[in-house]
Amino acid sequence: MDTRRALLVDAFTEDPLTGNVAGLVPDAEGLDEAQMQAVARELDASETAFLTESDEADRGIRYFTPETEVSLCGHATIASHAFLHEDGRVDVGTHSLATNAGVIDVEVEADETVWMTQAPPETHEVDVSHEEVAAAIGVDLEALTDLESDLPLGWASTGLAFLCVPVTYLDALGEADPDMAAVESLCETVDATGVYAFTFDTIDPHATLHARMFAPGAGVPEDPVTGTASGAVTAYLREHEALDDFADLAFEQGHFVDRPGRVRVQADEEIRVGGRATISLDGELTIPDPEDEDIVVA
Repeated sequence: MDTRRALLVDAFTEDPLTGNVAGLVPDAEGLDEAQMQAVARELDASETAFLTESDEADRGIRYFTPETEVSLCGHATIASHAFLHEDGRVDVGTHSLATNAGVIDVEVEADETVWMTQAPPETHEVDVSHEEVAAAIGVDLEALTDLESDLPLGWASTGLAFLCVPVTYLDALGEADPDMAAVESLCETVDATGVYAFTFDTIDPHATLHARMFAPGAGVPEDPVTGTASGAVTAYLREHEALDDFADLAFEQGHFVDRPGRVRVQADEEIRVGGRATISLDGELTIPDPEDEDIVVA
């Protein structure tokens, strides 16, 4: 049996039990894929990050939902580096991180804000109808088509792909009642991890947009606050010249699942996603040997 330190870290917030919780195993060297998946299933956060050694960067990282491995995760990256800084393992400055989506830079600022540089942006149009999308996410068709002439449905990625769906007003987005099977099918059709529905109608007047993100195919019916999707939608908005200034954006998310959080985004030559994080649980996890069939015990 193997005992490792395991944490829950709330990202894109300064208040415990808000924002988006990430599982974290800061010393995961030697764990195999099956063990990591079992730990992620046990911690049951939307994603759990496993930090390892790396030959190509300061450290490596792998991300697992309760059901599968994903190549990149914004909130788990922010959470892991906030922990590393608090634990005295990294200083203020820029650190390289090897992910399955490539090597990225992560900057820790003196005020404890963590920034992650996203992968080069990709965007394209999608061949799905507004009727199909409205039915999948559970909104009236007019909540989408009233914006059709300004912003189309679109696919975007800065390391992880999302279907970007503009919605007219906050009340329409808040009342969305997604059909998870339909959302999963829709994501398979457009080859996206999830659906990122957003509106420029916000709770905080200083926020750029309000969003909800659904990714049932990855084991995340609704993600409270999504860093990688924030990067993706920024690439989408820049492609369509939807904003006058991309220097310092603020995306609010999570209010409709009682875990409000805030993502900061900066888009110049590169797109960076940033935020704060706080530890909510710190303990140990007992992990069976690879050949054992025992259940992971917290």
